[in-house]
Order: sequence, then structure tokens, then C-alpha cells
Amino acid sequence: MATPDAAPDDSALYLIDAMSLAYRAHYIFISRPLINSKGQNTSAAYGFTNSLLKLIEDHSIEHAAVVFDEGEEDTFRKEIYEDYKAHRDPPPDELLENIPFIKEIVKALDITVLEVPGVEADDVIGTLATQAEDDGTEVVIVSPDKDFKQLLSDKVSIYKPAKGDQDFEIKTGETFREEYGLDPAQFVDMLALMGDSSDNVPGVYGIGEKTAQKLLREHHSVENLIEHADDLSGKRAREG
Repeated sequence: MATPDAAPDDSALYLIDAMSLAYRAHYIFISRPLINSKGQNTSAAYGFTNSLLKLIEDHSIEHAAVVFDEGEEDTFRKEIYEDYKAHRDPPPDELLENIPFIKEIVKALDITVLEVPGVEADDVIGTLATQAEDDGTEVVIVSPDKDFKQLLSDKVSIYKPAKGDQDFEIKTGETFREEYGLDPAQFVDMLALMGDSSDNVPGVYGIGEKTAQKLLREHHSVENLIEHADDLSGKRAREG
């Protein structure tokens, strides 16, 4: 499991992706859901709370916010690309019924709850992380969502819930470069080339992850790649 060079200092801002953690918790218990005395499925609330308490217990957190989606079906991305996430099923009712409980728990722990109508939580987190980094503040994003990798830097890290326990796998700019051979800012271009099935975003025909990485190491960006398309080796890469 990756570890950072140094633990975040006490002034670090922790941005917690509520829905991703709630989804994860719900499906961890999908075969044996947790049911309370009223017959309600409380798997998401239980798992989310355990992860949050583990985070608080293991780290000196003074500044944190838990960010929720609000009106995701009307986000600007769907105005740009109507098939964005079109293949995804809506969240199960049992999960959605847990969200008010999770918000109450977060507020009871005196942690800020954030949600912006028409804006996905990851956009709120990305904006806050960038602003905080610009101000010189260290940022920890708590989420299993891979899209946050584009934000990794000397100031921004990701705590990803690990499989099978309540620990966190730590991602940094350094671990990203070791894994992909690219800078974190190139992650968006990598997804643009190879596509992103989780968001129903098509890529370039014939280009997978390894080819996308190779092209970006050579040409650095999609824009530069397009400018030098005639120089590419491989028919698929040229005609994709």
C-alpha cells in the first residue's frame, strides 16, 4: 500500500466524496444488508460512518467538508454530452434513503456539509481543491473515484478506501508518475484517448490505456498529438 512522503499537516483540508463512499458501503454489504429494527437497510450509513470515524481517528483533522451530489441529472455535462453516464442505473432506493441519515451524522460530528444544485460533487471538490492549493493549503481528497487523479500534486493527495478493511490507500503525484509514467495533469488526456466506460465517454478507436500513455509520453497532450497526427506510426492511431 502506498504511503505519502509525509503525513498531511494539521492545516490540511479534507474533502470527502459522500456519494462515492456511500455507494461503496452499500455494495460491500449487498449480499448481507444491515437491517435495523424498523426494517430499513442501513448499510450505506453504517459503512460510511465507519470510514469517516476511521479517518478522524487516524488523522488530526481540523478542516473538513463532506460533499454531496445535488440534482446530478441536470448537470452542465449532460447539456454538453447528453449520453454522459446514460448507461448507469439510478441509485437504489435503499441507498438514497440512507443519505439523510448520513447528512445528520456528519452534522452531528460538526463537519461541514456541502452541496451545490446542478453541480456534481466531484466538480465541487475539484474547485475547492484547486483554490486551496493555489492558496498554499494541503488538500486530501477522500474518494475511490479515479477521476480525481488529475488533481494530484505536491499539495493534493487522495485517500482511497482500500478493499476488505477500513484503511486507506494513499495516492500522490509521485505514485501517479510511477504507475502511469505521466504527470497527473495528463490523466484527462489519457481518458480522452482511451475512453471512460464508467462515464459512457467514448475514446479513439483502437487506442487503449498503454497506447494512450505511449502517445502522451511522446506528444504530451491531445492538442499536440492532433497537430502531429501525420507523424504517428500505426494506421489506427492516425485514422482514429
